[in-house]
Amino acid sequence: MAKAFLTMDYFDFAGKTVLVRADLNSSVDEATGKVQDSERIKAHAKTIKELAKKKARVVVLAHQGRAGDKDFTHLDQHAELLSGHAKKKVKFVPDVIGPEAVKQIQKLKDGRVLLLDNVRLLAEETLELAPEEHAKSVFVRTLAPLAQVFVNDAYSVAHRPHCSVVGFAAALPSCAGRVMEEEIDGNEKAREQAGHPNVYILGGAKPDDCVKLLKAASAGGEVDKILVSGVIGELCLIAKGLDLGKSKLEVLEKNKWLKDLPAVKEAVERHGEKIEAPLDLAVSENGARKEILLSQLPTDKPVYDIGSKTALRFAEIIRGAKSVYVKGPLGKYEDPAFELGTKLVFEALAKSKAFSLVGGGHTLNAMEKFGVNKKKIGHISLAGGALLTYLTGASLPGVEALKKAAQQK
Repeated sequence: MAKAFLTMDYFDFAGKTVLVRADLNSSVDEATGKVQDSERIKAHAKTIKELAKKKARVVVLAHQGRAGDKDFTHLDQHAELLSGHAKKKVKFVPDVIGPEAVKQIQKLKDGRVLLLDNVRLLAEETLELAPEEHAKSVFVRTLAPLAQVFVNDAYSVAHRPHCSVVGFAAALPSCAGRVMEEEIDGNEKAREQAGHPNVYILGGAKPDDCVKLLKAASAGGEVDKILVSGVIGELCLIAKGLDLGKSKLEVLEKNKWLKDLPAVKEAVERHGEKIEAPLDLAVSENGARKEILLSQLPTDKPVYDIGSKTALRFAEIIRGAKSVYVKGPLGKYEDPAFELGTKLVFEALAKSKAFSLVGGGHTLNAMEKFGVNKKKIGHISLAGGALLTYLTGASLPGVEALKKAAQQK
């Protein structure tokens, strides 16, 4: 089947300067400031290595964190990690659109690779505008004339209409990189093979995107069961009228997660039969695991996992599923005392014959920890928010920009 966008097979890259938007955003150790290696960096290194082998002059654009956050930093460590995976020197340039960046791009030789500094150092980058508007930015007007092709390999930020994601596609001949291509193909395959019962597992500590997906999945007929844990599970319990305790409410309020409660309540009230909330919880008592039933709420102890009763119930549902989507671990899996929920559910997933779609960095880390055989997973996505956006049925600006560029080739 013909693709709606161009791929790297369409272009002869030899002697051409190629701008590559990658997503190298990674966890940063707060104590040491060390950027952690990731599957995402490893995957993008393959695209970069292929372009260099084809004698392209490769200029990589990427971000790390957000301005004001603790993990907002320069990309010198990312260049080292990329170099290791690509087995090729990736030169870091501590500049994005200034004289040094322009100079280094102009003197770049065939088969060589540059990584410019964090694109989010530019205020223009995070504006949410149409591709044509971004194409007028200083960012695009400075770098686009220095290149002949734009390769968007950053599917994991394709849901954001940011300058480096959509602007260059409106200014240069453009195509999807290998990671972008594989993600789109994998998601389409997941949609085609979404047999019933179709089960979603939503967890993790970031509920924003989960709330959007909860609303969309519960209202439609494509999803039969939604298993919730983590913060989204706690919001569902509150929506059902349970009091989790003053300390938990304070945490939810502090992180501005209670703002999503009205949307969660609406989903629970309208489609509660689809939503499987925790039956019991695991709290920390002097650092040790203690399981409590819902009837024992409220509690002043921190909740770090679903209880074993819930985990066994979720595992049973997974065993009967024909397709499963997993977003996020089910508890604080990094701590052996609170790994039980994630471990039991992931073990059930590994044994299941269902087509499975897995996404999100923490989810992949948990799979690694519990030794889940990746060959038994239908598609492993390196994306979080972009995948969730796709599953809600919304369009992805980064992908749409590539499709439009293909039409105008």
